[in-house]
Amino acid sequence: MSAAHTAFFGDAEYTFRLTPALIVELEQKCGPIGLICHRVFNRQFAQSDISETIRLGLIGGGTDPKRAASLIAAYVADRPFAETWPIAAKTLERAWFGAPTHEEAKTT
Repeated sequence: MSAAHTAFFGDAEYTFRLTPALIVELEQKCGPIGLICHRVFNRQFAQSDISETIRLGLIGGGTDPKRAASLIAAYVADRPFAETWPIAAKTLERAWFGAPTHEEAKTT
């Protein structure tokens, strides 16, 4: 299973994780995971790359799918990318690279 991370999002702290099954769903909506990561990491993303990564990351982190959709509508759709991009990028980073080592975790 991919590594998770916790971050404040909208109204509370949430856990974000992209499981293998959720990566398949993300790919169906946004294209190959490698291309999604490339776009997000290089800030050449589409809105759907951000919103779907966060929505599916919430679901993988244990949030009910209806609640995840509601959070996206409230805190992604009309918010600046400066608020949402870091969450999507970190979610994809953890799926791509895994959890940081103990020493790296102290600085992130």
